[in-house]
Amino acid sequence: MGLLFYPRGGSAQVARYLSRTLDDLGWPVTLACGSLGTPGDRTHAATFFDGIRVAAANYNAAMQTYRAGGDPIADPVPLHPSFEARENVPDRVFAAVSPELGDHLAFAWESLMADAWRDDPAVFHLHHLTPLHEAVERRWPQCAIVTHLHGTELKLLDDIDRLAAIAHRLDTSLEGMADRAEAGDLPKAGGLGPQERRLFEQTRWSSWRFGDHWAQRLRAAARRTSRFIVISPHDRDEAQRLMKVDDRLIERIPNGVDVERFDRQTVALDERLARWRRWLVDDPRGWDASGKPGSIRYSESDLQQFLDPETGDPAPVLLFVGRFLGFKRVPLLVRAYARARSRLRIRAPLVIWGGFPGEWEGEHPHTVAREEGTEGIFFVGWRGHRDLPSGLACADVMAAPSYNEPFGQVLLEAMACGVPVIATRSGGPPSFVNTEPGRPNGWLVEPNDVDAVADALVEAVNDAEARRQRADNAYEQIRGAFAWQSLGRRFVASYEAARQERRAVG
Repeated sequence: MGLLFYPRGGSAQVARYLSRTLDDLGWPVTLACGSLGTPGDRTHAATFFDGIRVAAANYNAAMQTYRAGGDPIADPVPLHPSFEARENVPDRVFAAVSPELGDHLAFAWESLMADAWRDDPAVFHLHHLTPLHEAVERRWPQCAIVTHLHGTELKLLDDIDRLAAIAHRLDTSLEGMADRAEAGDLPKAGGLGPQERRLFEQTRWSSWRFGDHWAQRLRAAARRTSRFIVISPHDRDEAQRLMKVDDRLIERIPNGVDVERFDRQTVALDERLARWRRWLVDDPRGWDASGKPGSIRYSESDLQQFLDPETGDPAPVLLFVGRFLGFKRVPLLVRAYARARSRLRIRAPLVIWGGFPGEWEGEHPHTVAREEGTEGIFFVGWRGHRDLPSGLACADVMAAPSYNEPFGQVLLEAMACGVPVIATRSGGPPSFVNTEPGRPNGWLVEPNDVDAVADALVEAVNDAEARRQRADNAYEQIRGAFAWQSLGRRFVASYEAARQERRAVG
């Protein structure tokens, strides 16, 4: 198995759970992946993937190069690029990485993977579309590759295509747009429609200089693939639209849930308050635009927001969990909560759990909360996956208004704990939210609609019976259909099919 990135996002969680499941099913896994930090750090591969055979690319030296003003992707063990275009980060977007550095990435990983596997593997399971595909193709040309699409690579391809279309409309290319942006001489956008014009104005064109190259390169990696795993019907459609993938080569297998770790808990009031005190007062890790964990702090008196002032009972808690990426729409959630708050019959705090330190796209959610002047919003900061079941046990509704969320792993984990969800009719969530007629397990609203999200928040808080029914339905439905053990057998079947198809083509 191969994962270019150090442990940080949802694909690392999937790799961890799936590797353990495959070992149990008699398909032992060695995982080649990135690593950052030292033992005990959440980004350290051997720590995060404890119990799994790991061959790690140590990114510590590359990060030191970045801090010294150098290029971490040019290091002997190069840092991975990113599928997201963010400013002032060491892992710049793929579209800003030169073809020469792309070759360097592929050769470096070929060496690492050759050390990891002395014998030919039965099959390569590669997460995302990355230079790992080129490394495998050169070293093991006869081996089957199963590519696990997690959605972010599809978003990158879509971004490149849309930006390239704008450049073409302006009689140039992405490279030409980068040159003109750096010279302060961008072409006039008079012939563009409203959406294109907005994208034109918001884009840092210098970050997309090599976009056409990477679109071709990632699509070539897709052509090397024997089978594809997609996590939602939306991603199946996107793979066909963006890469012309044959439907017969695509298997839809959703992400699973560790139903032993993620289960309902009964938590007494004192323990609830003790947990919020630990996460918000004693060990604060929330961070503002400074990027420093702990720069957002709370006092003992702030914990009163977690109690109903009339009865002293626990207040229903609205919870968001995830990174502060643009498609997550966290600023929209903050604004929706600000609109909903005056309509709530009982106090209900909104807890923002996550945000990888120093990483965000667009507006910072804390800045938006401050501008809205809204009380009742709490920033927990980034916590380990082991803390999440304890956090979900203290929550009553998961609110995640993402636009085209590739899947929504954390929504499944919430539902497996009996926490209903608010999501949008886009991306992966419609494949598991409110899919059984007459048995809703959450709320689905139109994407990018702040008023619709506000209305759903109001209904979820004010209607305790609807909340309870949806919680029970979520618990039963998700635990019955998304346990990792049953999903693991479907992966094994895909591996066998990939091997047979590879043999058939020689």
